[in-house]
Amino acid sequence: MTAVSILSIDQLQKQFRHGSQIITAVNQVTFSVEKAEVFGLVGPDGAGKTTTIRILCTVIPPDGGQVTLLDLDLVRQRQLIRRKIGYLSQKFSLYGDLTISENIDFFAEIHGIRAYEDRKQELLGFMRLDRFQDRLADRLSGGMKQKLALACTLIHKPEIIFLDEPTTGVDPVSRRDFWWILSTLQKEGLTIVISTPYLDEAERCHRVAFLNAGQIIRCDTPTNIKASLQEQLVEVSCSSIRTARRIIGDLPLVSDVQAFGDRLHVHTRAALEPEEITAALTGQQIEVFDVHKISPSLEDAFIQQLKQATTSQENQL
Repeated sequence: MTAVSILSIDQLQKQFRHGSQIITAVNQVTFSVEKAEVFGLVGPDGAGKTTTIRILCTVIPPDGGQVTLLDLDLVRQRQLIRRKIGYLSQKFSLYGDLTISENIDFFAEIHGIRAYEDRKQELLGFMRLDRFQDRLADRLSGGMKQKLALACTLIHKPEIIFLDEPTTGVDPVSRRDFWWILSTLQKEGLTIVISTPYLDEAERCHRVAFLNAGQIIRCDTPTNIKASLQEQLVEVSCSSIRTARRIIGDLPLVSDVQAFGDRLHVHTRAALEPEEITAALTGQQIEVFDVHKISPSLEDAFIQQLKQATTSQENQL
């Protein structure tokens, strides 16, 4: 079955002026999104995720490049595009003095929807908000506010939705529920483009684009990205993490050591047995709790891609 591209971006460019300085927020970004795909934009703060989404939602114009969305030109046909998309921004504006039901009514009327009561009740049930529909938005938890915001985004039945870091600041249980909702929507045929700083959320996407300093440094499936990490990975749990990181980093076959909480992830260029790491640490009076080989996570792969991209940029200067 041939994949259908619903969004095509070629050499997207956006710059901003900050005083006398020109800042390139989006730099020659190119990717496409298929119908009924969950596509993730992943990267640290300032990577260009929000700017890219705001351009695709016609909030701000691009400075260059070509974007085709739902077979429409982003610049010339932006009014038509706005009717067909949903946008949940980082600071989605709910009205605290309105109830859940009244907020949905308000956004339905903004989109010019008239006979929407059945759709509203369907969304309330799906979001598990039907029992609370008369509660004021100001009295909702963070997770419930995001569900309401998503319901408002979906009331006009968009073909594609753009979500800008929708789970930032939301508790883990609400994050899980939110992603269950997104997964269900995707299975029903909705296309989802989502930005996130969380690598565990990126694992849930069909494909992800790693962004850094306005550029895509890798775009692929999470599985392929992790499989491309050629080095062996060893996880170390021990005392004196900082000292242990320095000791391990000095071993001949080690290319990188990253701290993950109270553990270290050790990248090795060739086979390095856990016993060798244990011996190096115990020889320096470091207590070792556990050392074992692991499969790389998307976070491991992202850190390596980011390091390679940074090295490449420095070499070009």
